Amino acid sequence: MPTPRTDAAAEPRGGIQVIERMMKLLDVLSYHPDPVSLKQLALETGLHPSTAHRILAAMSASGFVERADPGTYRLGIRLLELGNVVKSRISIGKAAMPLMERLHREIGESVNLGVRQGDEIVYVERTSSGRSSIRVVHLVGARAPLHVTAVGKLYLAEDGPQKLRDYAKRTGLPGYTPTSLTTVAALERDVDRARRHGVAFDNEEIEQGLRCVAAPVRDDTGELVAGLSVSAPAERHNPDWIERVKQTADAISLAIGYQAPKTTPKTH
Repeated sequence: MPTPRTDAAAEPRGGIQVIERMMKLLDVLSYHPDPVSLKQLALETGLHPSTAHRILAAMSASGFVERADPGTYRLGIRLLELGNVVKSRISIGKAAMPLMERLHREIGESVNLGVRQGDEIVYVERTSSGRSSIRVVHLVGARAPLHVTAVGKLYLAEDGPQKLRDYAKRTGLPGYTPTSLTTVAALERDVDRARRHGVAFDNEEIEQGLRCVAAPVRDDTGELVAGLSVSAPAERHNPDWIERVKQTADAISLAIGYQAPKTTPKTH
């Protein structure tokens, strides 16, 4: 006589199915800035309204979902709490170093990570090429003014024209080499180019014989939190690095939670 089948074997799959349905509901809620009705949630997830209602009730009890107006739902505060925990555990440097090392292996030059502190850039991570005979300023802990560094120009581009002029007035735009940008007009042109192209350059502006290219690193809020740069002697500088630097900076941004804005396909 066959042994009656128990629910023990089916239970793991049933539990997984509930989790899958929860994730569907969370995904749909994340797409909508306003509270969503039960009917709409059921429609977009393909769940029966009674099933969706039951799962939403459990999620509401745990704070993952909140009931707004009667019969409508939105993401709950518990998700924000958990997100902040994750964010606090993410170190930009820790996330960046494996990607910086990969870029370093590809091009064989120094790769740097810089962050802004006031009117200066502070270099917090670096891979050394060991090939340069000139004194490279991008050492961990080293500081440099915004207007003579590629990373600094990314921050000035983010600031906008008025804050750039305030910076110029505050600092006087001191020169360090013959190619340093020491006038507001010249700096504005260079920074505007960085804003339009999403990449900035240092053309031997802080150290003669050294060139640099930098791209922005953004966090989950879209804020500029660091700049990734490659520095090398001018004779070895290669325009082909631009896309690699941008791709690596984008990968670091992704690793710390940034999501690029979705673009709407053009219709003809």
